[in-house]
Amino acid sequence: MTISINEQEMGVKAQDNNSDIVLSVNGVSKKFCRDLKRSLMYGVQDIASELLGIREKSDKLRKKEFWALDNVSFQLRRGEAVGLVGKNGSGKSTLLRIIAGLIKPDTGFVEVNGRVAPLIALGAGFNPILTGRENIYANMSILGLSKKEIDERYDEVIEFAEIGDAIDAPVQSYSSGMAARLGFASAIHTNPDILLIDEVLAVGDVKFRAKCERRLHELRRNGTSFVLVSHQPSAILNVCNSGIYLSKGQLIASGDTFSIMSQYEEDLFFGNMKRTRGAMYFPEKDVSQSAGVDIISIFFRDKDGNILETPVTGEPCVFCVGYNSYIKSDNAGLNFSIQEIGGESSHVLRVSSFLDKEVLKILPGKHEIQVHMPYLGIKPGSYMMTVNIRKDALYVFDIVDSFKFSVIANEPMSYCLFYQPRTWGMVSK
Repeated sequence: MTISINEQEMGVKAQDNNSDIVLSVNGVSKKFCRDLKRSLMYGVQDIASELLGIREKSDKLRKKEFWALDNVSFQLRRGEAVGLVGKNGSGKSTLLRIIAGLIKPDTGFVEVNGRVAPLIALGAGFNPILTGRENIYANMSILGLSKKEIDERYDEVIEFAEIGDAIDAPVQSYSSGMAARLGFASAIHTNPDILLIDEVLAVGDVKFRAKCERRLHELRRNGTSFVLVSHQPSAILNVCNSGIYLSKGQLIASGDTFSIMSQYEEDLFFGNMKRTRGAMYFPEKDVSQSAGVDIISIFFRDKDGNILETPVTGEPCVFCVGYNSYIKSDNAGLNFSIQEIGGESSHVLRVSSFLDKEVLKILPGKHEIQVHMPYLGIKPGSYMMTVNIRKDALYVFDIVDSFKFSVIANEPMSYCLFYQPRTWGMVSK
């Protein structure tokens, strides 16, 4: 058979594309039993049949069993980061454990090309009697490093973990946060091909979390691939370039991160809500379900009072929060914070009526709180906002976790963090 040059080139490209695949999940399913006695009985049966070599992978459920994962497939290429999202019990952690080799699937299979570092239940594998120093060597050797390699990276692990002199104390004396930081530092310094991250970006304070995200970005630039599970939308949006939405063990959707997070959050938070022309509307709550004041809409208006589909950098706008109240309050407050989707900074803007010494008088019925801005200072991009109406620093009437919106510009903007209004002039002396 004769192969043309073009066909040969296409074959080489196909091989190159396949060589970039570091993880392939193929029709993976996993079932569990909700009844403890039956689960133990099924376990004994499965072990016996496995030892006898007669166990076959089955796609049928026995009594009291359910599918934790049901025919899930996806691929991950070198340098890519995929976020797994879904409600508790959707199968995210089960999938990570199968990829890590901690449990076997009942049907399907997983192909891994490279070293895997599971950041699952950080610190859970530490020996509480051993010191932090000793656990670093034990933990990193389990992840595949030689003593010489650990010696070379030891100082970097200590510096990253930020636990100071406690490194020579038994891990049982550590707080959960200290153990988690040490586990994270140990895992990321193995330079793995694939990182499996399960709800561990919440360790430490804001500064440490930012350092973790910067390190993940650095690893990704160097070719490390991620599978990230998190209930924090900002973590998924900042780290991942694609997403997978699981529900009751089934793959609902996969695609770019923003669209997957939008679909997931709309199902989770906004199932009964409507979004029209840039405004988001929420269903009214019954008085028995309300804390007294409920947010029923969020949107922007222009200077003439018209609802804006997309606010414009440098233009006047009014941020509006519609509410329905069953009570009267003479000293309520509105807070909102804005975070850039995919950006590195934690927040680009925080506004609080309490800090501005503005007293908001809440009246019964439907009304609108307005925040007038002479110009919108944030740069063009995609943003996520958290909004809440409060009685005081502790008591929250209602909160919206993720109102997403975009900002555009009428004129080209240079690389900057905010818009500065300005006028020009010449002065002769």
